[in-house]
Amino acid sequence: MGSLPVKDDDIRAEPLAKALSERYLAYALSTITQRALPDVRDGLKPVHRRVLWAMRALGLNPQSGFKKCARVVGDVIGKFHPHGDLAIYEALVRLAQDFAVRYPLVDGQGNFGNIDGDNAAAMRYTESRLTAVAQALLEGLDEDAVDFRATYDGEDEEPVVLPAAFPNLLANGSSGIAVGMATSIPPHNVGEICAALSALIADPDTREATLLKHIKGPDFPTGGILVDDASSMAEAYRTGRGSFRLRARWEKEDGDRGSYHIVVDQIPYQVQKAKLIERIAELIEHKKVPLLDDVRDESAEDVRIVLVPKSRTVDADLLMEQLFRQSDLEVRISLNMNVLDGGLVPRVMSLKEVLQAFIAHRHQVLERRTRHRLEKIATRLEVLEGYLAVYLNLDKVIKIIRTEDEPKPKLMKAFSLNENQAEAILNMRLRALRKLEEMEIRREHGDLLKEQKDLNKLLASPKLRSDRLIAEVKEIDAKFGGKTQLGKRRTEIAKARAVEEILARAEEAATIETAVEKEPITVVCSDKGWLRAFKGHQEESDAIKYREGDRRRFWLHAETTDKLMLFATDGRFFTLDCAKLPGGRGNGEAIRTFIDMPAEADLVDMFVHRGARKMLVAAATHAA
Repeated sequence: MGSLPVKDDDIRAEPLAKALSERYLAYALSTITQRALPDVRDGLKPVHRRVLWAMRALGLNPQSGFKKCARVVGDVIGKFHPHGDLAIYEALVRLAQDFAVRYPLVDGQGNFGNIDGDNAAAMRYTESRLTAVAQALLEGLDEDAVDFRATYDGEDEEPVVLPAAFPNLLANGSSGIAVGMATSIPPHNVGEICAALSALIADPDTREATLLKHIKGPDFPTGGILVDDASSMAEAYRTGRGSFRLRARWEKEDGDRGSYHIVVDQIPYQVQKAKLIERIAELIEHKKVPLLDDVRDESAEDVRIVLVPKSRTVDADLLMEQLFRQSDLEVRISLNMNVLDGGLVPRVMSLKEVLQAFIAHRHQVLERRTRHRLEKIATRLEVLEGYLAVYLNLDKVIKIIRTEDEPKPKLMKAFSLNENQAEAILNMRLRALRKLEEMEIRREHGDLLKEQKDLNKLLASPKLRSDRLIAEVKEIDAKFGGKTQLGKRRTEIAKARAVEEILARAEEAATIETAVEKEPITVVCSDKGWLRAFKGHQEESDAIKYREGDRRRFWLHAETTDKLMLFATDGRFFTLDCAKLPGGRGNGEAIRTFIDMPAEADLVDMFVHRGARKMLVAAATHAA
């Protein structure tokens, strides 16, 4: 069977490098604009925007009932976002998690996961609806506030961006990794954002330092304490790049007979509580936090991690500094405000530029909604003027309708009406032909004329538009700001003096990292080099078990504050910290994991180091 003929215009001679670069660039741009980076105007990625749009189309408003998440995910996939159901459901779940999102956009009913890191239940079990915050993001979609575009299959439409009365980008933050770039924006307090927005709308030349008097720093849903100095935070906001040092919040609780324990009630953002406790327990087991004796999780709905010190004489501040250094009780939250400017161009913005972009978007939304309302008013006034024209001669109108086969042209000619006015009169109910109804029409006509005049003034005056935007921002502040339960600041900002003290304690903890409580131990090393340490001074006993084919070689009494000396056949000495030896459970750990001893070398001796002691080393030379 012969091959099919190939048309000349189906083949293009093109260098491979150029073809690959063009295709990879197209893929990179798609990833950047359609997946990873949020739009600076509404702070959303396409998948989140489509989830909210689909839920609105399903009528899942805050006042309505819940619907299965499977229904929402199905609509999102089928109409707007043809990707995997699991990815879409995970995006929906995150919008409902109050420990992951500062101001949740989805109100979830059922198991939506927890701070321990457990996953949400399957979508067929959970239900959802929009929150009031999401409703504020969607407000104005029916009033031509934003542009719409065709969906992927051309059968429907979706908004390019949401009107976004709520400053979602800074309030809820965002994170994502694209091709060659990434974004990381921590959440902030919406009350502080609204104060900064009001100041910037009133005076576009407001300096960044003034804005930072309103926006103190990030405000995380899980609380915690920010311990960075003000200058480094200001520089991060000025450049759009930086990081914030976030710590868990803790306090001492006194116990019996002078004892105490430490309670952690707020952990850093995006740290899984279960893994955090597992890490602290691991530090205790490997004796890397010698001042800590135990850790317990007593959490219910609130976080409550109990840390038990070795004794009541342990300095709580020093103990916590050691934990901050070695666990996720302290984390670094990065700031990289890389966003899509106008939904198209990725760039890193400063705090002021992000706020200005939001304000410019709200100005545009206000103008478009105003023009849309003016069009509606003009259409209604046209109809009302037609009503008023015929009310003066109702008998003639009724006669034309009764006697004419085509009454519309006759009405238009008799009363100088246009087609819309005549159609409205013909559709009027008979019960509306009353004097009272005429008075209502005249009242409505007057109100609409007044509203039309006010809206035209609004469009003509930048000052009036700015005042209207400030009023809208204050309305958002009243609904979700600092005076509400949702809007109260959760993350504490450490004062300058407190930051200095924290840094000083951190240096102190670093210098005495090896400080341990003195306790007796028994060091046991097997013939094949497996090392372990038992609590207390134990006499040699057959009760200690070894690996099959192995036996005891060294048995030493020491203290946790001692240094263990090891002498090898290659003439080298090695030193081990007794506090860091593996515990007596199991068969211990291979000694070569602690020291860099060559494979052909072996141990000659093992003993506890004693200062100022002199030792004689002798070696025999064997002839070849």
